[in-house]
Amino acid sequence: MGNGNHSAGAGRGADGGQGARRRTVRRRSVLIGAGVAAATGGVLAREQLGRLWYQVPGVSKPRVEGAVDYAKAEWVAASDANWRRADRPDDFTVDRVIIHVVQGSYAVALKVFQDPAHRAATHYVVGKDGRVAQLIRELDVAYQAGNREYNERAVGIEHEGFVDRPQDFTGAMYESSARLTADICLRHGIPVDRTHVIGHVEVPGTDHTDPGPHWDWDRYLRLVRAAKKQLERERERDERRERDERRERDERRERA
Repeated sequence: MGNGNHSAGAGRGADGGQGARRRTVRRRSVLIGAGVAAATGGVLAREQLGRLWYQVPGVSKPRVEGAVDYAKAEWVAASDANWRRADRPDDFTVDRVIIHVVQGSYAVALKVFQDPAHRAATHYVVGKDGRVAQLIRELDVAYQAGNREYNERAVGIEHEGFVDRPQDFTGAMYESSARLTADICLRHGIPVDRTHVIGHVEVPGTDHTDPGPHWDWDRYLRLVRAAKKQLERERERDERRERDERRERDERRERA
């Protein structure tokens, strides 16, 4: 997330801090009150009620400690001060991936995102060697972009290195990050294009410049699209195998 002045984060209060949390509770309470009233009048559809239900403070999906959304990631928990709990995509639609650069090392990114005083973090960190760490669940809102709306709608990926050092953007990093972004886009139904996969510099109101002029967007999107096609083929293969196994079980039961 570098801007040349500091590293690895949008800075203190990137998502409004405790005041924003209180405002979120109040806003959600108003939404729920309005939703219940409308439902009583038969205005809201069942799908809308389902969405509003997840906005009730204290109601959330089951969580498993240490679970990751991306199978190839290691779990390294960020400080609770650097993100806020949510139930995406039920309360906030996820339709962006934001690309960041640390202005430092992989270890530095993990360290500052575990620091409660930093007040910023991304969901993932990717190293020059292709390592991937997940620090925040995709369900939750990372204080990553310095823009509340974009925080709520995006999954953030931090990359080891410096914006003015093209040699930091290794082939292993590009390929690993592309597989991660492809996986995120496939699961959330995000189009692979420059409207939906963006740099931190493109977030409205930011003072950051990452990923910088040396980030090869054409190469990156080409890799993401290729990885997404591969994942789609693997998904189709797995679904076909599951159908075949289910049919075989049903046939065995019928013969028994």
